[in-house]
Amino acid sequence: MRIIREKQPRAFILENVKNLQSHNKGRTFDIIKWTLSQDLGYQLYYKVIDARSVVPQNRKRIFIVGFKEPVEFQFPTFKKQNLKAGNVLEAEVPSKYTLSDKLWLYLQNYALKHKAKGNGFGFGLMDFEGITRTLSARYYKDGSEILVPQENKNPRRLTPRECARLMGFPETFKIPVSDNQAYRQFGNAVVPLVVEEVAKSLLESLEKNIPAPRRTFCQQLNLFDTNVLPTE
Repeated sequence: MRIIREKQPRAFILENVKNLQSHNKGRTFDIIKWTLSQDLGYQLYYKVIDARSVVPQNRKRIFIVGFKEPVEFQFPTFKKQNLKAGNVLEAEVPSKYTLSDKLWLYLQNYALKHKAKGNGFGFGLMDFEGITRTLSARYYKDGSEILVPQENKNPRRLTPRECARLMGFPETFKIPVSDNQAYRQFGNAVVPLVVEEVAKSLLESLEKNIPAPRRTFCQQLNLFDTNVLPTE
C-alpha cells in the first residue's frame, strides 16, 4: 500500500492467500478494497486463481488488479492440462532428504491423533500421477504437507530443485541459498506462469484503454466460473 501510494502506478498486481477474503470475517479485505479504491483511487478487479492448470500443485491465491484510470479488464483463462507431480522429481536424491525414523513415527502418530478427532490434519504423500498439496513456507520444518514415497524406505522431503519445478520456475533458475531458506522462499513465491498471464492481460487492458464505469468498491468475479482454473 505504501509503495502504491508513493509511486502512484498506472496499474498494479497484488497476490495473497485465498483466505485473505475471509480473514477477520472479511473486514481485512474490506479495508484493503476501501484503501485501494476509495483512498488511492484505483479501479479494482479480483479473483481467486488455482495454479493447478500450470503446475501440478493445488495452489489457490487471490489476485487483485488495479488501474488508476478505470478500464475494462478480464482475468486470463487457463487451459486444463494433465500435469503429474511425479514429473518434478529428480532421478537421484541424497539420503539427507529421507525422514528419520523418529520424525516419520511422530508424523504418523500425529495424523492418527487428529484423525481420531475427526479432522484432516496430517502428512500428505505425493500421488505421482496427480497433484500435490500446497507448498508452504513452513515446508522447511518437516516437509509433512508433501512427502515423496520411497520403496522400502521412509518417505522423503522434496529437494529445493523439486520445489522450484513444482512452482513452475525454469531449470536455469539458480538456488544460491540454504535448503531451509529455499523452502521458505519457494513456499512464499508466486507461480511465474500465472503472474505472467495476469500481467499480459493487464498490459492488454492498458493498451486498448477501453473506459469502464468506476465502481464504488470492486467487481467480484465468480470463483466457480467454468472458464477459469478448475477447483477441487
